[in-house]
Amino acid sequence: MSIRLGGIIAGLAITLVVVFWSLAPGAYNFAFGPPAEKQPSYAFYEHGEGPANGFSFDGAFGKWDYAQLQRGYQVYKEVCSGCHSLKFVAFRNLQELGYSEAEIDAEAASWTVPGIDPATGETTTRSGSPTDYFPMPFPNAIAAAAANNNAIPPDLSLMTKARHDGSNYVYSLLTGYGEADPELAAKVGFETPDGLYFNKHFPNVNIAMAPPLVVDDQVTYADGTSATVPQMSTDVAAFLTWTAEPSLVQRKQTGWFVIGFLLFATVLAFLSYKQIWAGLKQKKG
Repeated sequence: MSIRLGGIIAGLAITLVVVFWSLAPGAYNFAFGPPAEKQPSYAFYEHGEGPANGFSFDGAFGKWDYAQLQRGYQVYKEVCSGCHSLKFVAFRNLQELGYSEAEIDAEAASWTVPGIDPATGETTTRSGSPTDYFPMPFPNAIAAAAANNNAIPPDLSLMTKARHDGSNYVYSLLTGYGEADPELAAKVGFETPDGLYFNKHFPNVNIAMAPPLVVDDQVTYADGTSATVPQMSTDVAAFLTWTAEPSLVQRKQTGWFVIGFLLFATVLAFLSYKQIWAGLKQKKG
């Protein structure tokens, strides 16, 4: 028994020595070492915020603004689709935005998608159909990088879920382009390399994507809404929120139903408890 206990104690002692030997240098440097040198870009980065009036789907009672979603789709189609794909969204899904079947047929047909020639078996192109997914703008990653300063444009289907506070991130990124303060840049030794663009809401503030929304009325909205840069940014951010979470509003509505049911079940259980145990308590008394 004593031998076994001694072995356990020895094993624990060895483990503690190994752990201490591994962690002590790092802990000492963290506590007493020089602070990590911050990159010059830290002087410019600002955490992005959403539009002044927020989004219609914000909050527990949020809902989709379908006119806004259609405007956002128009911005994606006319501005973003040249570089960014929506590979997880099919044309038929546009029905959820309020488009009719005929409108979806016409919209799908306006896109060119990859196909197979039934006579030769060779790859070709054809007009899209409602069952097709949005096509990729480039044939492969190499072509995408070659056309975009060696940066591959990400797919936007799930972008607002892939980024923290995604809807506001997209909005702030689109409205965050500009020029760095020259005095501050000279002070901290910051510069934007050739081929990159300054964006105060991008993590390292230098981004390979050129400003996609540069002037008001870059898109002419079918419903007559004034297409300012903030408005277009808000609309496309809302649309990309829908592509990433089409069941967002339904999930919120279901949540309230579940909460109501649980409250009802709790009250019912309490009343049942009172009814079942009332007689036994009287007898005991």
